Amino acid sequence: MSKKETKKSEVMLLESKLYSHIHQIRKHKVMLSFDLASLYQVEPKILNQAVKRNMSRFPDDFMFRLTNKEWDFIRSQSVTLNGRGNFPKYLPYAFTEQGVAMLSSVLNSQCAIAVNIQIMRMFVKMRQMVVEYAELTKKIEKLEQGHMDHQLDIASIFKLIKELLEPSIKNREPVGFKMKK
Repeated sequence: MSKKETKKSEVMLLESKLYSHIHQIRKHKVMLSFDLASLYQVEPKILNQAVKRNMSRFPDDFMFRLTNKEWDFIRSQSVTLNGRGNFPKYLPYAFTEQGVAMLSSVLNSQCAIAVNIQIMRMFVKMRQMVVEYAELTKKIEKLEQGHMDHQLDIASIFKLIKELLEPSIKNREPVGFKMKK
């Protein structure tokens, strides 16, 4: 396998791994601090310390700490998280796309930069998928509306055919022998 093929397979593996680490919390797509630490190949403690030293770089729309309820929900969704203890000392941070981008400046390592590039590409792909999904939804709705119009037209055609096939009894002269009075 060539270097280019190896690198491409590593990127594909990383992309599939990234998808599983992106969660929807508080109407944001986020990644959790311990997942990011694993991807950056650093201890979660080191990542958290770097963030704490640079809190001014992480406003609320870049990063927030999970609540117990959110943490319980995420753990219930992932089999691998069930072994992390029911009551962690500190709840994990959740980083939005902007927070993940800011992390690369805080964790100044080549690994962090390379992983961040892949994460940013993943978020861009996800936004593109959302736009494509919205366009597809509009097209389906348009097709459904056209389908409904056709159904109404077909129903009226069947009604007319039925009327033509049924003899009209009201307009018909009585059949049979007539007697004069």
